[in-house]
Amino acid sequence: MAKITDLLITELDHEAIGIRKALQNVPEGKNDWKPHDKSMPLGSLATIVATTPGWIDMVVNMDEIDINPPGGSKFKSPEWKTRKELIQQFEESLKKGREALQKTNDDHLLNTKWRMLSGGKLMMEQTRYEGVREAVINHMAHHRGQLTVYLRLAGEKVPAIYGPSADEGKG
Repeated sequence: MAKITDLLITELDHEAIGIRKALQNVPEGKNDWKPHDKSMPLGSLATIVATTPGWIDMVVNMDEIDINPPGGSKFKSPEWKTRKELIQQFEESLKKGREALQKTNDDHLLNTKWRMLSGGKLMMEQTRYEGVREAVINHMAHHRGQLTVYLRLAGEKVPAIYGPSADEGKG
């Protein structure tokens, strides 16, 4: 029987292909661009997409995280100016996520809990496996989808991810 850690690594590697393709089309010099006043800037969204795989380490190795801690967050998103820097952030994040999965085991993922708080209030509590699937892999696909919409609205090419793209033919 396959180990859950191996299955998650396979899924992460598969999703990484689409993330890499999307990040390779992020334009340089447009980090502040937003498709709408209520939208986050393109550079911030691209950073989230690039760094989300590394969140696996947090889910596997921390018991909880407060995304809005009292007194404010001490975390500062890494900045990038070139596409090469953005993709390097992604590769480092992917390596960190893969290593966390390689160093853990199915018992830890299935039988220990992970919690997400906001301002000290519980938002969710789930097994670490569920946290990796929902808070990281599903979340990663969600933000990559947002990024492809940004790319289209910014006049950039949208890569084929799960199927054909109008910009890549039958991809």
